[in-house]
Amino acid sequence: MVTDEEQIRELIQRWAEAVHAGDMAGVLADHAGDVVMFDVPPPYEGVRGLDAYRETWPGFFQWQAQGASFEIETLDVTAGSDVAFAHALLRCGTPGELAADPGFRLRLTLGLRKEDGRWVVAHEHHSFPIRDQGGAEEEVRKLHQRWYDGTAAKDLDGMMAAIADDIVSYEHETPLQHVGVDAVREVCARGLDAADGGDVTLDIPDLKILVREDLALAWGLNHVRVVGKDGEETDMWSRGTRVFERRDGAWLMVHQHLSFPVDQVTGEARTDLRPSR
Repeated sequence: MVTDEEQIRELIQRWAEAVHAGDMAGVLADHAGDVVMFDVPPPYEGVRGLDAYRETWPGFFQWQAQGASFEIETLDVTAGSDVAFAHALLRCGTPGELAADPGFRLRLTLGLRKEDGRWVVAHEHHSFPIRDQGGAEEEVRKLHQRWYDGTAAKDLDGMMAAIADDIVSYEHETPLQHVGVDAVREVCARGLDAADGGDVTLDIPDLKILVREDLALAWGLNHVRVVGKDGEETDMWSRGTRVFERRDGAWLMVHQHLSFPVDQVTGEARTDLRPSR
């Protein structure tokens, strides 16, 4: 005879397989009409009722179609005569996300009750642990170092590698905004060409980074130094703010804002200023 624990385990496995297949009927099949779910996205008070529960899944199915995994790794079930609960860890993420953090797992808790001799899910709770913010900050800091190294090597492709295709950048020069990675690439190419075969270095000595989940903000004073083939040197400081988003496990710059202070009397940009130490 199949035990209650075995019935519930089979129910949860069927549900997970239906989620991975994008099978809405299978996802809903064993849920109570008054189910309450606390999901990863808002609303924070959860969704209540089978109709509201149904509406949460289409967006997840679209995301999962990118090749994401949804696989039960561990599952524990405890059952009474008419009430039970289960908890599980699932591999849930795109290939890029799981490659960047192989141990990252979705946490699942289910509350079940027996209705007319049949187990149904009355409560469902999904969550992800908060990622290691210190590790994420170090990733963004290393990304900046690759920019420093790429600038010195005049490696334009390397400099563009961590810039999102849909970036919006406020550069020192006109126009008001540069939209898309190709536009930013042109600005960077002109900057390298201006060295006319000399040396170019970029550094942000006072770089500050703030990370919250999949968004990061970085700011500091940009120090650009150009030494021409004739030995003539240009040393310039400006202000920079950059916004990053983690997409498929990799950090990409989605916005940049660069500026020089302006002399309020003459209206001219002050490119001669140096940070006070």
